[in-house]
Amino acid sequence: MSAALVVGVDAGATTTRCVVAALDGEVVGRGVAGGANRNSSGGEVSAALRAALAAALDTIDRTDEVGLGVVGAAGSAGAGRTAFRAAAERAWRAAGISGELVTVTDIEVAYAAGTAEPDGVLLLSGTGALAARFGDGVLRRRCDGYGWLLGDEGSAVWIGVGALRAVLAALDGRGEPTTLVAEFSRHFEVGADTSESRAQALIAATFAVPPAALGRLAPFVSTAAEAGDPVAGRICAAAADRLLHTFDSVEPPPAATVVLAGSVLLSSGPVSRVVRAGLLARTGTEPRPARDGAAGAAALAVGRFTGAPVPPVVHTRLTGSPHFPGRG
Repeated sequence: MSAALVVGVDAGATTTRCVVAALDGEVVGRGVAGGANRNSSGGEVSAALRAALAAALDTIDRTDEVGLGVVGAAGSAGAGRTAFRAAAERAWRAAGISGELVTVTDIEVAYAAGTAEPDGVLLLSGTGALAARFGDGVLRRRCDGYGWLLGDEGSAVWIGVGALRAVLAALDGRGEPTTLVAEFSRHFEVGADTSESRAQALIAATFAVPPAALGRLAPFVSTAAEAGDPVAGRICAAAADRLLHTFDSVEPPPAATVVLAGSVLLSSGPVSRVVRAGLLARTGTEPRPARDGAAGAAALAVGRFTGAPVPPVVHTRLTGSPHFPGRG
């Protein structure tokens, strides 16, 4: 095997991240670009992938040594598989890489970012939300992940949209008062004299941003819930309940290894606390965090290139490297 490097890419709704690594797990290059999910962020897939690959490869100048790359993204399965594959291939060629390209879903890279074990369950809540059960390294069953309009129950966007509805209800008299009215008005820089004009200004500001951006409201909801706001508290409780129901729906085996992914579950907020407690009660073990999907994609690339299970030391070296800015 002459090639010494692999590439892992996690093309997310708000950010696209790339890792270049050696087969022993040493990370030699990283790149970050904008979102690559047209449905929720408006991102153009090829452009985001090209930018992330270019940034990661720019510092090493060894594209000829890349033997294989794994690119994962939401919408890369089912009806979207062909279009995503074509976009990824365009970006791959534009980066000057001759090695093999493999495209997978964001579910697979998120699970691989948390564990090298072939059997287990992923529970994700970030921009989107879903649960997925793996057996022998293969995705066996999934629930939700249907996007902000049709599903993603318990996700950051789901929380943000629910909170916006509660704010509008508070403004027009249908709902009870909430501190979120003031928080969201500051966030969107809305200043209005009447409740009606404030509601209209919030509606205009909301529809002016991509749906994925509404997930940025979730931390405000968590903070308000922690401070005792009953409206925010109910939204967070409902999010945790939806996520645990989604987890149960994939029929996880007893004592299953559980990987948590996404900003909602990797934070220390009220949703994460309730979900973690619920998972511990169900499985008897603490869930594992998956913070860097690009590292998970790189781990998949190592396994596919070598044709062997990824050694735990290699997986730890990949996923334990310093994370991208803003990932914690």
